[in-house]
Amino acid sequence: MSNVLFDVPGPKARVRHRMLAVLGVLIILAVLAFIVYRFYDSGQFAAKKWEWLQYKQVQEDLVSAIVATLEAFALGAVLALIFGSVFAAGRLSDHKWIRGIAVTIVEFFRAIPLLVLMSVFYYGLPIIGVKTTPLIAVVLGLTLYNGSVLAEIFRAGVQALPKGQSEAAYALGMRKTRVMFSVLLPQAIRSMLPTIISQLVVLLKDTALGFLITYQELLYYARFIGSQGEFGRPIVPTTILVAAIYIIMCLLLTALATYLEKRNRRSKKHIEPTNNKANQIMLGNAAGGGAVAGGSV
Repeated sequence: MSNVLFDVPGPKARVRHRMLAVLGVLIILAVLAFIVYRFYDSGQFAAKKWEWLQYKQVQEDLVSAIVATLEAFALGAVLALIFGSVFAAGRLSDHKWIRGIAVTIVEFFRAIPLLVLMSVFYYGLPIIGVKTTPLIAVVLGLTLYNGSVLAEIFRAGVQALPKGQSEAAYALGMRKTRVMFSVLLPQAIRSMLPTIISQLVVLLKDTALGFLITYQELLYYARFIGSQGEFGRPIVPTTILVAAIYIIMCLLLTALATYLEKRNRRSKKHIEPTNNKANQIMLGNAAGGGAVAGGSV
């Protein structure tokens, strides 16, 4: 049975799709060209607007801002993956009360805007006597929000696996917790890797919200430099530079996802021939055993 949910386009439709794609690309390029022209016309590319990059202190502070961004991203990503794994397992539990708790927590934190979470942790926790820092508030917000989204991704990945995977593990005497974390989740993570990396890219960009609670990441530093009168208030140049840095980091994450996906496909190709050879040996032995048994009868 075919899994195709749409009609395969014919020759005319393919030509029409290519023409629309080319037209869309041309429109986007025209918009970008107009924006660049307006920046050039307003003097945003003048040397005076970019001379702040020549100062050693500015370069060091910019590197520190990049490190702060990557620190928040790394902590948030690791904790979000752990949070997502645990609550995905909870949502798939056989115990109704565990499922209820997991569903409530996941849906609750998915429904709250990330900026609200960061603000609550930064401004709200000190009111009840809990000391916090901008980094802790940013990481907690990133963990709870993105971890809830990852929990749904993991759950969908586990449910998409063939039932034979879990049935084989249970037949070996494994408990459900071990089946979930040793058999199902690793396979779900591999199959959902592009989606997981896409969510981590979102998490990386979400670190920029930290500047609203005074976390000194890239956007915070861009706003600081852009407000300096001695550099001619280069808010547009600093924004362009920060945007380029974010684009590079996101492209590196995407390249990592592509590399891991290709490596996963290569490993499968190496495993399948081995399994086929083993199956042939087993079938040959079975056939030989049948012939011997037939002869003895």
